Amino acid sequence: MNLNESLRRNPIFSRLTEDDRRSVAAAATLRDYEKGTMIFEQDSPSDAFYAIDRGRVKVFKMMPSGKDIILEVFGPGDPLGALATYMERPFPAGAAALEDTTCIVIPRTKFFKLLEESPTLVRGLLAGLTMRLVELTNRLAELTGGRIEPRLARLFLKLATQMGTPRDGGVFIPLALSRQELADLTGTTIETCIRIMSRWSKERVLLTGPDGFTIVNLVALEEIAAG
Repeated sequence: MNLNESLRRNPIFSRLTEDDRRSVAAAATLRDYEKGTMIFEQDSPSDAFYAIDRGRVKVFKMMPSGKDIILEVFGPGDPLGALATYMERPFPAGAAALEDTTCIVIPRTKFFKLLEESPTLVRGLLAGLTMRLVELTNRLAELTGGRIEPRLARLFLKLATQMGTPRDGGVFIPLALSRQELADLTGTTIETCIRIMSRWSKERVLLTGPDGFTIVNLVALEEIAAG
């Protein structure tokens, strides 16, 4: 796997000059994580900045009750832990690979040095962080209000927009999420999630497969989301 090519296609680093990109390549490494592997733990020291090269990562928060809530699913080009690294604070949430994942990893001391030397890197990083901050704000609002079924429908519509591909007359989402992960993403119980997903399967709205989900009836799912 080529680090220079990974930097070139990543939105955070794609606007860098060749000289700046070489500086980042000298400081960074590519690190592979198998599905289910923790990338960093909640409250652990933010010793590095991460940017996803390939794969999907869930960022989740453990609540005082002991329940996990998935704040967001990040994909290629997304930064991980950037704000905590910049502010030299522990990671406020944990991150784990939802599938085999590769990250560009820059140790914190080298990360600060790069920020001082490269204004183009600062601009790219701010753009990525701003977009994610808006999405996270929307996600928190989503988790604290509204009925569960529309919330779950909106999640699948979002995933379809991000990564959906046509398959068998429907829209295939190539991301295998457990019922518990779906419950964590929507702030509900696994029992509620199982009940809704079972009904959608019987009604041929959305089907679960070994490698992801297929939206069979997009119109029906959009009507549920609007409710």
